[in-house]
Amino acid sequence: MIIETLIGFAFVAALVTFLVPNEVAGRVGAALSLVPLVGSLWMWSRFDGSGNALTGGTLAFETQFDLLTFSGYEVQWLTGVDGISLPLVVLTTFLTTLAIVSAWTPIDERQSQFFGLMLFMEANLLGVFTSLDFFVWFVFWEATLLPMYFLIGIWGGPRRKYAAIKFFVYTNIASLAMFIGFIALVFGGLGDSVSTLSLPAVSEALRAGEVTSFMGLSPAALQLAAFLAMFFGFAVKVPVVPFHTWLPDAHVEAPTPASVMLAGVLLKMGTYALLRFNFTMLPEVAKDLALVIAALGAFSVIYGAILALAQQDLKRIVAYSSVSSMGYVMLGLVAYTEFGIAGATFQMVAHGLISGLMFMTVGVIYNTTHTRMVGDISGLADRMPVTVGIFVAGAFGYMGLPLMAGFAGEFFIFVGSFHSTVIPSAPLFTAAAMFGIVIVAGYLLLAMQRTLFGSFSLDTDYEVGAAPFHDVAPLAVLLLAIIALGVIPDLFFDMILNAIAPLVGGGA
Repeated sequence: MIIETLIGFAFVAALVTFLVPNEVAGRVGAALSLVPLVGSLWMWSRFDGSGNALTGGTLAFETQFDLLTFSGYEVQWLTGVDGISLPLVVLTTFLTTLAIVSAWTPIDERQSQFFGLMLFMEANLLGVFTSLDFFVWFVFWEATLLPMYFLIGIWGGPRRKYAAIKFFVYTNIASLAMFIGFIALVFGGLGDSVSTLSLPAVSEALRAGEVTSFMGLSPAALQLAAFLAMFFGFAVKVPVVPFHTWLPDAHVEAPTPASVMLAGVLLKMGTYALLRFNFTMLPEVAKDLALVIAALGAFSVIYGAILALAQQDLKRIVAYSSVSSMGYVMLGLVAYTEFGIAGATFQMVAHGLISGLMFMTVGVIYNTTHTRMVGDISGLADRMPVTVGIFVAGAFGYMGLPLMAGFAGEFFIFVGSFHSTVIPSAPLFTAAAMFGIVIVAGYLLLAMQRTLFGSFSLDTDYEVGAAPFHDVAPLAVLLLAIIALGVIPDLFFDMILNAIAPLVGGGA
């Protein structure tokens, strides 16, 4: 019951934080967030699962009991983790604690509500990554939208209401499309073949070819339609070009701690769901569409990087970098090779850490200088040496510097996609995606040269100096985690390989 304990505790912690005085809410929220973090690390140390959760593998920390029955279908409380979901559980708890600490300086009003919403979001994210019944999973999936909507809409920038509504509308429409696609596939296509909304049961029935005709659609046409509906729903969440336009607005207007969670974890909901639903349940459809999906992935890499190159707002630069990085994940998933899918899963964690670090450092710079515009500041290296040093290290991690997590993830993806037999002309798509690294290096080096070095140029009536310890400490912890995962990728990579092996014919 460890999973239920962590989810339940996060909900209770959110409620407690809502009720405490504003003056102590940040400290209380951070202290309470340590419990899920310690619990997830304990799960990691005791993990004994094997195989994939949706293909008959052995779940770790599994709990199952019936909740209700409707129209002949059982809704169950079914939770557990495998080598795909556990790294994302650890990522969620780790980033939540650091994001809460990083919010102590910038959040100076309605603190109890802010930190309560952060913990409420953590509870639902844990539910998304551990639930294996569609109904329960969908409740958690939708519930993550609410805290992020309020975090952007209340504590965001000047255009926060527009950004919050845009975020909510885009992701809600996407969720509706995904829901319709899945329900049509299960209730219409599988019919009596399944009597539960358990994701492992649905996956096994689909992979066994038990889909029948529905509403005049042949089994093949129904699977294609459902795949496209679910792909659209999850691609918006990732986001994949051309469904990405909500992301820069949301990041720019969101308070920095919310941006950390949005880029670090919420975007991973989309790639995680694509892997679980599209690429696991309907592998043949995914392989048939491999050329299109690979093209979208490679285009997202290049297009996101080019858009970042044209930006002047540091936060918008990092936001478009996320679009580019998620393109690598898409390419790895559709490669259907061991290193491709495992590398994509590893990159979810690596990008979560690196993007979180980049947004945090931009936030610390903004807290001190009150600007994020590249043309407004220069020479920060002399005034904020520690923060700038960590920013440079994080930027090089984004560029794929060896011995950092970003390099390991991208290397695994490139190896896997290059040897793909599913993607036509796979080496060409791999080469195109690799070129994105050149553009990434270009815009990050340019931004650093203009803002960090040279003579200090910001005209202010206040002193610009070193950031407080509680602002810098989360940055240092994140950087150490990025280096540790880059030096020892097997901290997660072995369990990921074991979980994706059944998807590429490597076991049960």
